[in-house]
Amino acid sequence: MCRGGRVTLFLFHCLDGDDGARLRLEHRDAHLAYVAAHMEDYAVAGPLKSDGVPVGSVLVIRGADEAAARARLADDPYFLAGLWREVRVHEFAAVAGEWVGGATWLREGG
Repeated sequence: MCRGGRVTLFLFHCLDGDDGARLRLEHRDAHLAYVAAHMEDYAVAGPLKSDGVPVGSVLVIRGADEAAARARLADDPYFLAGLWREVRVHEFAAVAGEWVGGATWLREGG
């Protein structure tokens, strides 16, 4: 999806519904295969946990625009199974931290 052109990061904050544990177990393999097949679109992704138990997910998806990032999420087996009762999305600017190589504003041309 993100080959060439302008790419923006979109952070999806997804909270599991009441049947989250069962749906995660039932659809985990398909979800992981889907993410692996589209790895170039993911900056980072993983479960949110409370006391070691998954309660949601965070996915930072690259896209030309929000619609493209939402389309990637919409085909995820977890999304299709109705795992998440709430999904919030925000454009995300990764400007500081180890993952982005420090403080991006201090780089030449930053």
